[in-house]
Amino acid sequence: MSCDKDFDELNSNPNDPTAVPSELLLGSMIRSTGNVMYSTFNGGDMGACWAQHFSKVQYNDEERYIPRESAIGNVWAVLYESVAADANAMYELAVLEENTVAQGAALTMKAYAFLLLTDLYGDIPFTEALQGATNISPVYDSQQTVYNGCLAILDDAISKLNPANGSLDSSQDIMYGGDVSKWRKFAASLKFRALMRMSGKDARPSEMQALVNSGLLFSSSADDANLVYLSDAPNANPIYESVVFGTRNEWKINSEIVERMDGTLGLPIDNRLPVMAQENADGVYRGKPSGIQGVPNNDYNYANVSPLGEFYLRPELPAVFLSYTELQFLLAEAAKKNYISGGDAAAAAYYQSGIESSFADNDGADIDAYYAGLIVYNSSTALEQIATQKWIALYSQGFEAWIEWKRTGYPALTPAIDGAINEIPSRLTYPVIEQSLNAANYNAAVANMPGGDKLTTPIWWMN
Repeated sequence: MSCDKDFDELNSNPNDPTAVPSELLLGSMIRSTGNVMYSTFNGGDMGACWAQHFSKVQYNDEERYIPRESAIGNVWAVLYESVAADANAMYELAVLEENTVAQGAALTMKAYAFLLLTDLYGDIPFTEALQGATNISPVYDSQQTVYNGCLAILDDAISKLNPANGSLDSSQDIMYGGDVSKWRKFAASLKFRALMRMSGKDARPSEMQALVNSGLLFSSSADDANLVYLSDAPNANPIYESVVFGTRNEWKINSEIVERMDGTLGLPIDNRLPVMAQENADGVYRGKPSGIQGVPNNDYNYANVSPLGEFYLRPELPAVFLSYTELQFLLAEAAKKNYISGGDAAAAAYYQSGIESSFADNDGADIDAYYAGLIVYNSSTALEQIATQKWIALYSQGFEAWIEWKRTGYPALTPAIDGAINEIPSRLTYPVIEQSLNAANYNAAVANMPGGDKLTTPIWWMN
């Protein structure tokens, strides 16, 4: 009898499997995405401050368009290594498992990561990305190529995310608790947002209308793609962890949003303001303009500028990946531009629905008589109205608020006072490490950019 019979079985460690179940990767990539978007040093400094939702009364280099290289590199690394790469690995494992719905969730997160990367940086490695040691110098693809690729990925995801194909492990799905139908709506709604974002360069009305007709778009805020954080650090919302837990109180509300809510600009009093901000030491809501070197000073300091609202400083504040509220404003814009059917009547209905949903999102703030005067849908100024209300609704969603502002240009914002450049940035520069690790492809990408690798160089859909 052979002495090595069953040797492999006897010497295998059941607690160290050679391949993890695909769905075990889902929670970590969702959390990594939420954390990198909501970090005050990423989506706060380079998103909410540049969208002029937040302002800072100290340490405000980023607000004045001097971003930290470490933050720029962190966003790039996390979205590639902890989100896109893990999504790719999850997909490949799910294929081996013949787990169709896990494949669909992985594809959705992969598309989300690449869309965010290209919206932030412009041209990026895509077709040759995620190959590991096989290719450590991937080419940079045009943003149009990335968008087309992500739309195809999302089509595949929508097909696979059919509840008839199975279910997801609710303990690993920290977005939807295993609800495959909601993942399918997320993929479809994300595709609609991508189509709208690229529409100025490549409008596809038939695809937009098909999504509307499909019934697969978000139908209420219950469908929102959210990561709900926990009550204690390090699993709390990053804004809470910086401002409250870390006692970093320099992030305040910006005067641009305050003045659009407190009656200063002739708009109705907005009851979302007491949710978004706290009163200052004098008992009033007061914002600070973007920029200003040498703060704190007598004009703008910790006491006389309103802090962020307590609602937005909760540890459990969700990281919003995509919301029903934002979708309503995108649908309103699409209807106004005749990308989808309904014209002004449909645009007005979507627009009003978006406003109502935003009030509900803001701790159920009383909409009262808000929908009046200059807020009422006006076909002549509708695009500005829709974009401005979307900008308000995206408060605290730093990168998304800045990205959508770049696309629409509404509301009209003035660049930061004492800024290092004389315009609001259009993109993040590439991480410095790319110049050494992927020099040839980096240089080729920069050569294709009209202004070079600068904050002010417009990306594809802005041109």
